Amino acid sequence: MADGHVPCGIEIPQVFIDGPVDSEHIKRFAARAEELDYDSLWTQERILSHFSMLEPVTLMTYVAAVTSRLKIGSSVLLTVLRNPLQLAKSLASLDQLSGGRIIAGVGLGGILGRQWPEPETVFGYPSEHRVTRFVEGIKVMRALWQEERISFEGRFWNFTDVAMEPKPLQRPFPLWFGGHAEPALRRAVTFGDGWMGAGSSDTQRFVKEYGRITRLLDQAQRDPATFAVSKRVYLAVDDDRDRAERRLREFFAVRYRNADLGTRVCIWGGRQEVIDRLNEVVRAGARHLLLNPAFDETEHLELLARDVVPHLG
Repeated sequence: MADGHVPCGIEIPQVFIDGPVDSEHIKRFAARAEELDYDSLWTQERILSHFSMLEPVTLMTYVAAVTSRLKIGSSVLLTVLRNPLQLAKSLASLDQLSGGRIIAGVGLGGILGRQWPEPETVFGYPSEHRVTRFVEGIKVMRALWQEERISFEGRFWNFTDVAMEPKPLQRPFPLWFGGHAEPALRRAVTFGDGWMGAGSSDTQRFVKEYGRITRLLDQAQRDPATFAVSKRVYLAVDDDRDRAERRLREFFAVRYRNADLGTRVCIWGGRQEVIDRLNEVVRAGARHLLLNPAFDETEHLELLARDVVPHLG
C-alpha cells in the first residue's frame, strides 16, 4: 500500500456455503492478494458447523506455502477449545515454515444468540472456569515460546522442566486479542500485542471499545504505537444497495444464524459510500483493517484493491 494509507488485510476464502471446498480458488486468491499488495491474509475459527468451513491453522499453513510476503493471521482462535502445548507447537512450527509471517489472534469466544458458538463440553473440556483456563493457556504458550525450559503450576496445567523447540521465528511472537467486555479488553492489554474489533460489532461499538483500550494502555503505561489496533469489517461493494443487503443477510443467516446481525454490522453500497464508512472506522482509531467480503470474493479482492483501499486513511 502507498505510504499514508491504512494497511489492509483480507479474509481468505474459508467458508463454502454453496458448493464444495475449492483449494485452487484459495490458492489463486492468496497469490493474487500478494500481487495486489494487501498486507495480510486472515482466517476465523469455527470447528462445528452445518456448512463447510476450513480449520484455521491448517488453512494458514496451506496459504503460507503458496505465498512469500503476506502476514497470515487468525481472528480469532478459540484457545479454550485447544491444548495450549499442542497449539504452541503448531503455531511455532508454522511461524518457522512461513518465514516469520504469522499473527495469532486469540479469544475466549462470545455468545451469539443463546448458545456458545463452540460448546466446550463437546470437546471434552469443562464449561466452568473458562476464563481461568483461557488465561492459563495463554501463559503456557507465551512461556513455551520464550523460555528454554519452563515449569508451570496452575488450576488446569501443571508440569516441571518442559522444553519445546523450535521457538517461533518471530521473537516475540505476536498475539492479538479479540473481545468486547472490559475484562476481555484488559486481558488484551495485559497479555497481548494488539486487539481486533469483531466483525460482528458495528462502528459505534468499536469507538467505545477503542476508548477503553486507550485508557487501559495508559494505565498500564504501554506505548500505544507498539500495540496493534485492527477491525474486521464485513462488507459488500455494489451500487444496488438492496441486492447487497439481501446477500449479506443471506450469508449471516447461515454463518451466524442471524440475518438481522448482518444488517446491523456490515458496510455496503457503492464505492464512495464504502470508502466513507471505512474511513469512519479509521478515524475511530483503527490502524489496520481486515476487509471481509461475504460473497464474490475474487471480484471484491480486485475492486477493493483498485477502488477502495487507496482512499483509506
